Formats: sequence, structure tokens, C-alpha cells
Amino acid sequence: MTATIIDGKAVARAAIERVKAGSTAFTQANGFPPGLAVVLVGEDPASQVYVASKGKMAKECGFHSVQHTLPADTGQDELLALIAKLNADPAIHGILVQLPLPKHLDERTTIAALDPAKDVDGLHDVSIGRLASGQVEKTLVPCTPKGCMELIDTAHPEGISGFSAVVVGRSNLVGRPVAALLQHANATVTIAHSRTRDLAQLCRSADILVAAIGRPEFIKGDWVKPGATVIDVGINRIDAPEKGEGKTRLVGDVDFNAAAVVAGAITPVPGGVGPMTIAMLMANTLRAAEQIVAG
Repeated sequence: MTATIIDGKAVARAAIERVKAGSTAFTQANGFPPGLAVVLVGEDPASQVYVASKGKMAKECGFHSVQHTLPADTGQDELLALIAKLNADPAIHGILVQLPLPKHLDERTTIAALDPAKDVDGLHDVSIGRLASGQVEKTLVPCTPKGCMELIDTAHPEGISGFSAVVVGRSNLVGRPVAALLQHANATVTIAHSRTRDLAQLCRSADILVAAIGRPEFIKGDWVKPGATVIDVGINRIDAPEKGEGKTRLVGDVDFNAAAVVAGAITPVPGGVGPMTIAMLMANTLRAAEQIVAG
């Protein structure tokens, strides 16, 4: 048996097309487009690439797109003043502060300053609390977990009620929110991590296995239940001497080649969860705009 490869690029493209249609309808109804502001502090190369791609996609979706790039030595008060200004700006419906921030800035303080209604990354304590208490319809869900659920829906259009799900990883960015979303979809969920006893055996019990532990090819093929759906959130760069000296390649948290022989469906890395994150950011921005306008 070879697993069905879940094409994140195709699912993301379809999501973006829905956002474009929704954005056009929103703009026609209100006389102004959805607005997204991205705040970048410092010159981290990876962050610059992410921010540029987010801005490009926002424009493609017909959004009013603004980028604020601040120097690396920006103070906490200065950053909070910019967030307060964006919170008050009626043309901005979504605010994203690109993480990680420079070490002298406090991420929790920064995220807490956002208006939860504009928190398109879903990282504010209010957003997290609503998600944890099952108020999924009333909150903006973090983009990567939301993307994971869309990919699971692709593999299981009939729903996952009663399925056994194991999430390996307990971060606030992915592990915990994706577990909450799986519970909301009526799966029976276990959150595991590096210190879980008999982790391999636990993984083998999962109809849906979500790997978000940040360790290259940590989940082995014989940890996967035959026919299971495997969602690999990991993005790890490892040496690839076969490509030449000093070359690298991207791998996930799952040993893809070994798992693909056993699983029913699996996401590749790259091209699985990755493309979904920006698509879900656009979907969250449109949703935030609609909710703000609706009052």
C-alpha cells in the first residue's frame, strides 16, 4: 500500500481562490477592501522572506496591504505605540507581528497589545482561551493548525468524529491549538511529546497522527498505524551530501519514505502544511474584516 499524498499547494490554491472571491464581495459591499498590516522588527533573513510573501499574497487577494519595518533596536514602547495605532486604524482589519522578535522585546507583551479582533495569527490570550473553551466560531484560529485541519478535511470529507488522534508536540503555536481543533471535530485526542512513555506504541494507535515536534524524521515508518492519515508540520533543514558539498534539503518530523508505505494519506515536506499557513492567514484577514464590519 502506498499513501495518498495530500497536496498542500493545491488545497492552498483553492483556499486562496475562495478568499479572492470573498474579498471582491466584501469590497463591493463596503466600498473598501480588507486591510492587513504586517510588522517586522529587525533584519532576520527568513522573516524578511516570509513577510514579503505575505504582502504579495495580500495584494493578490485584493487586500489593502501595509508593511511596517522597524530597526532591530526598536524599543518595546515604540513597538506598542505602533500596535496601538494599527488597532485604532479603521482601514486595518488584521495585524500580524512577525515572530521571532529581537531578544530584548517581549513576545507575550507584544501579542497581548493586539486587539483580539485583529489578531489574525490567533496568538492573543483571548484567542487561545476561546479556542481552548471550544468557541471556535468566535475566534481567529492560528494559521498553521487551521491549515492542518483543512488538509485533514481533504483526506476525510466525511468528517473525523470518533477517530483517534495523536498530536506529537505541545507548543502554543501548533500542538495545543491543533489538538483543540481535533477535539472540536469530535476526535478523541492525545497530546504527546518527547517525554511521553511508549511514544511509538501511542503513535501506532492513531487514525490521525500530527507531527509537530521539530526533530527531523523523528517519527519512524513503523510508528504509523496502517491506513492512518499523517500530517507532518515539521520543517527541518539537514545536510544533503548526495546533492554536493555543503548542500542541504528540507525534511519533516516524519520519515516520509518509510511512513508513506504504511499510511493511508500523508503530507509531504515541502509542499504539505507549509503552503497552507499563508492561505489561512489570508482567510483569517477576510474573516476579521467581515466580523469587524458586522460589529
